[in-house]
Amino acid sequence: MNLTDGSRNPPLAARASTHKLNLVTCELNQRVFLLSPAYAGGERARMVMSEHAQFDLARRLRSKRGATIAEVFSFLSGLYFRGKIAYANVFARPFARSSGVFVITPTRGLLEARTRINLGALREFAEVDIDEGDPRYRKPLERDMQSLTRKLSEQSEVVLLGSIATGKYVDVLLANFGDRLRFPADFVGRGDMSRGGLLLRCAADHDELRYISVAGAVLNGKRPPKLTPRRYPKSAGSMITCQGMTTSPPFRRVRPAANKSPTAV
Repeated sequence: MNLTDGSRNPPLAARASTHKLNLVTCELNQRVFLLSPAYAGGERARMVMSEHAQFDLARRLRSKRGATIAEVFSFLSGLYFRGKIAYANVFARPFARSSGVFVITPTRGLLEARTRINLGALREFAEVDIDEGDPRYRKPLERDMQSLTRKLSEQSEVVLLGSIATGKYVDVLLANFGDRLRFPADFVGRGDMSRGGLLLRCAADHDELRYISVAGAVLNGKRPPKLTPRRYPKSAGSMITCQGMTTSPPFRRVRPAANKSPTAV
């Protein structure tokens, strides 16, 4: 057999190279993250939506350009959402022209975390509660999930960083993503603050969590031990950048107490 006959059989070396490329492709399957939203009806939301607010984010939210939904929800939620966005930015393996990080919204389906929103959008979010029975929430989400599914490979993973013990996210997502829908196993038994702290330190350490399928998983479990408090050095820059997006993780959480310095998370 002529192993260099390119008309029917490519050279042996070329076939070996192609096989190696296929193995690499399989190892680097797409992974996208879906982040549950921050609550847009609370005190921090009223603060940033106030016409009298003069801090930077509030001014940008009122401007024509707006601010990224990641910035806005990080302000509303604090540690939990900042942990989610920092972690997802580090570990996403997106498809072309995508960050691979999507935020579930109350009325506009899935938005990439780098999408800019304005004050009108945030007020719209504040008017609708996340409820799987509300078409204002469910229909846009189903539309965008179907669009996302068409862009993903068969071997891709969709990782939910959000509540896994209620149907408001899980039921809708499972109906579209099935066995591809996964979540961090270490979420079981943890509250929001514990999850946020865990995600933040994993992002800083580049230590990826183990994911398990949502379908058939035990979603409630024993509360794990508390995380050991950690102070992040200023040399860390408090900047985590991935997929062309930069976010500032909350290495310190400010408590509204007089004459006290911020406490470490």
